[in-house]
Amino acid sequence: MNLCIDQGNSRTKVALFREDGKLQKSFIYRSFHSSDVERLFSLYPITDAIISSVSNIEPAVVNVLHRQSRGFILFDHTTPVPIRNMYDTPQTLGQDRLAAAVGANALFPDTDLLIIDAGSAITYDFVSKDNCYMGGNIAPGIKMRLTVLRQMTKKLPQVEVEENQLIPLFGKNTNDAIAAGVIRGIAFEVKGYMRTLSERVGDFQTIISGGSAPYIVNNLQQQVRVEKHLVLMGLNRILCFNKQ
Repeated sequence: MNLCIDQGNSRTKVALFREDGKLQKSFIYRSFHSSDVERLFSLYPITDAIISSVSNIEPAVVNVLHRQSRGFILFDHTTPVPIRNMYDTPQTLGQDRLAAAVGANALFPDTDLLIIDAGSAITYDFVSKDNCYMGGNIAPGIKMRLTVLRQMTKKLPQVEVEENQLIPLFGKNTNDAIAAGVIRGIAFEVKGYMRTLSERVGDFQTIISGGSAPYIVNNLQQQVRVEKHLVLMGLNRILCFNKQ
């Protein structure tokens, strides 16, 4: 069984994959420590592990993974991956972005892909049908946009948006105006990427992941694939690729 760990900006996502590549279990941690790793190894027949992080990883976590795993990968820009990375500065590319690209490519090989990861930030990445990661863009996420509007103005309130909240096209009060401006703005942003990519490459597949994906999809009104475990799937694919 493979243990895959994705440490993000606000939480750590963990998944266990069977040898056939099927996801067995997934967990979310607000904080993640070596004791959590020890417990996972005590409960499940884990043989191999991979960890990716957008920040510094607790050394004790790495030590446990090294000690307990038959094969362990601390994922970074030197780790071999099953797609070609065309990024000019691979050492600065977020590991979660590359893992998501690998996961999407595993789902749809030999296909042009627009990969959207809607978390603290929203990333838009492109993988070509010849299995090359071609780069992408980074934009503020939903909560970031809502918070900045509050912090950078004198009178606008802090607004919270619910996942299934009905978002009007135009708000008739300040709270709805902010919610609509942010959520509709992101939806239009996504549609713009999809329209432009269609003009340039023709047919392609759009995959959306991340905690804020439902907010976008509910207001998108276009057919997309939602895959909440995309980064973890990519990490598992990378782990398997390096075990071959």
